Amino acid sequence: MTSRQPDALMHVLILGGAADARALMRALQAQPDLPLKVTLSLAGRTRNPPPPQAGPVAVNQRVGGFGGVAGLAAFIRDQRVACIVNATHPFAARMASNAVEAAALTGTPLLRLVRPAWAAGPGDDWRHVANVDAAVVALGAAPRRVFLTIGRQNLAAFMAAPQHAYLARTIEAADADVRLPHVAWLRARGPFSLDDEKRLLIEHRIDLLVTKNSGGDDAAAKLAAARLLGVPVVMIDRPPSPGGLTTQSAAEAVAWLRGVWSRPVTGHAHDGRSVEPGPAPVAERGA
Repeated sequence: MTSRQPDALMHVLILGGAADARALMRALQAQPDLPLKVTLSLAGRTRNPPPPQAGPVAVNQRVGGFGGVAGLAAFIRDQRVACIVNATHPFAARMASNAVEAAALTGTPLLRLVRPAWAAGPGDDWRHVANVDAAVVALGAAPRRVFLTIGRQNLAAFMAAPQHAYLARTIEAADADVRLPHVAWLRARGPFSLDDEKRLLIEHRIDLLVTKNSGGDDAAAKLAAARLLGVPVVMIDRPPSPGGLTTQSAAEAVAWLRGVWSRPVTGHAHDGRSVEPGPAPVAERGA
């Protein structure tokens, strides 16, 4: 066991790409006393990601994958990563699983930060499905006017149901090989207001909404609009969690990082130190 060096920086790997990662970065930049250096890793699915938020915490942003579990474990060792926060999208199942396995291989503390899922309430008409292919089947054979809010990467699946008229909203343009005979494209980034979402559903005469249970506030207005207008929802449920420590709060993630920093260390200095195993300050909970 080694003694703490007060000026040493703890290297934190944040697996990002979602609003949760941005919220965590804002919280960390408001903690000038927390001696960190951060690698913010983005998957590259957004073609032009914004730069990391400026502040007292040094942030290196990288874009691209790691090459599976082995590649991520090698990165953790080579870059002397002290702990990991997985703040990827709730549907980034492969990355979540890889992070759990790589953390176990390297003995690195791991926390998953994931926003609360949406839950149906009074007046909601939701049909839950397990994946995008099941959502296509749920549309049925009769032509409908369908609002797709599932991201650009899953749109190709709906080519199997060309009889429907689609309104597809994405942040970035859909891939060129997505060919839907009856589609209106809408590029926009949330948050969206309830009035705007109601207007959109009315103007396009939408009679079915298809969405992923991403959770959070930025995209929740469409569900309220659907409820008020009596529009049914096909809700794609989240993939199963790979397990491990989870929080739904950026503030709790910061508290967890403080806890990791305060634990005794073994082996190397805190610019890549290994921490003694011990009780984590954030309780495991369902996503």
